[in-house]
Amino acid sequence: MAACSGLPRVVVTGVGVVSPIGIGTDSFWKQLIAGTSGIDTLSAFSAGGLPSKLAAEVRDFDPLEHIYQRKFLKVMSRDIQLGVAGASMAMKDSGLSRGSVDPERLGVEFGAGHISTTPEELADAARHMQEISLGSKTSQWAEDGLGQIAPLWLLKQLPNMPACHVAIEHDARGPNNTITSCESSALLALAEGVRAIERGAADAMIVGACSSYIHPLEIARLNLYESLSRGETPAEACRPFDLHRDGTVAGEGAAAFVLERYEHAISRGAPIYCEILGVGAGCDGRDPANRTSGLGLARAIQSALRQSNLTPRDLGHINAHGKGTRRDDIAESRAYHTALGMVAETIPVTALKSYFGHFDAGAGAVELAGSLLAMRHGQLPMTLNYRTPDPMCPLNIVRGEPLTITNGVALSVNRTRMGQSAAAVIRAI
Repeated sequence: MAACSGLPRVVVTGVGVVSPIGIGTDSFWKQLIAGTSGIDTLSAFSAGGLPSKLAAEVRDFDPLEHIYQRKFLKVMSRDIQLGVAGASMAMKDSGLSRGSVDPERLGVEFGAGHISTTPEELADAARHMQEISLGSKTSQWAEDGLGQIAPLWLLKQLPNMPACHVAIEHDARGPNNTITSCESSALLALAEGVRAIERGAADAMIVGACSSYIHPLEIARLNLYESLSRGETPAEACRPFDLHRDGTVAGEGAAAFVLERYEHAISRGAPIYCEILGVGAGCDGRDPANRTSGLGLARAIQSALRQSNLTPRDLGHINAHGKGTRRDDIAESRAYHTALGMVAETIPVTALKSYFGHFDAGAGAVELAGSLLAMRHGQLPMTLNYRTPDPMCPLNIVRGEPLTITNGVALSVNRTRMGQSAAAVIRAI
């Protein structure tokens, strides 16, 4: 723990969530503990002939209700809007109003995924290019073709823009960074936020992640290479660790957290969700056998436990990556057994993607929010749709009903297709 190492203790004082099962912590928690699925048939646009027609969409989201700098909405993609909204909710939840913390001591660390453009934004330029190509006058492209593209078009796609807009919203002039490591981004951003405070560069940090797969190009791309569920009953489609799982579901969402030095939070009487005891990272590397055994995740878990000065027996629950694909769930289970030993079969495990699907960087942040709220309310949400245990995933999956929490220490993990992994150990205060 930081207190034992001489480093400042770092705590979470604010949480903000924008998810397919609820916007805001109250709505999100209510649906989570009730076991309400956010997965349905894709409605934002036609799924056409795509193999999977399921999605977890954030419905009834109005950015005008959550974003202060409204003039920037025209250069915010949906991903960015979700992230900035989550950050504003987290700041409000923490009680840190503008001016209550030195702007030079307030920073931002945010995770972001791949942000696609819409075909309509480039349609005029594409038509113009076709016309001049047919006429063999390609030199005209530099003269007037570029004028068919909006000057600020690229700002919607840059992954650093969520962190940029969050900093502008809250006048955060401290450390500012972006993590683009797919599903592991949220926890890696958390690690960077903790380090900024530990090294004395900030008193408070806004950390989180955002992403959206609810986009024609993203959905088409996922159907080409990802194992997506083709279940006929949407609410039962995502089944992490279940023997009969047939894939994950595309979704969208964001969550953000306010981190503070423990003394800084106590001095202003802030409510505290938890203390960050350790955040580790790892990667599978080159050997395919490492990937199938989840070696990178095992190393990340072991690193987080070492930083925390805890043992596997100290863990109260695991907030799993639980993607819902056969390959990923098996590799994750193997990682737990490598890192935790036989204790891995007894620690309660919840997999929240069963509620809101998979959506790159943002999913890890929303999952972490689930653990923080679970510890605050003393109940661990069940994993939806877990009916038949998979012998290849011998884990203690929470199912049927929420579990009363008696141990306030949690392990939250995330892992990418390529084996980049992160793990965080947190403790309720």
